Amino acid sequence: MNRNWLYVFVGGLIEIVWVSGLKHASNVWEWALTALAIILSFGLIIAASKRLPVGTVYAVFTGIGTAGTVLTEMLLFGEAFSLAKVLLIGLLLCGVIGLKLVTDQQSAKGGEA
Repeated sequence: MNRNWLYVFVGGLIEIVWVSGLKHASNVWEWALTALAIILSFGLIIAASKRLPVGTVYAVFTGIGTAGTVLTEMLLFGEAFSLAKVLLIGLLLCGVIGLKLVTDQQSAKGGEA
């Protein structure tokens, strides 16, 4: 995994924090942490999209954030477990992983990445 994909992965993980913060923040410090997470997350995505295909970066970023947010809500905040949600998250992650693999293959062949 090169540095730019690491930025996307970390930015996606931080997205989980700020999306949860948008729902659960209740004081100035929690809102400040949420705002800081938004800035950091988007900073990483902007840095990664300068070197990687922006469509793939955005799909991977939002896929990580979406899957992580749903799982975090179920595991930490008591949202009801739904098999349909878990299966759909699995489908989403298959698409994200497929996009990442296709992008890596194009880069290896000398294509624009």
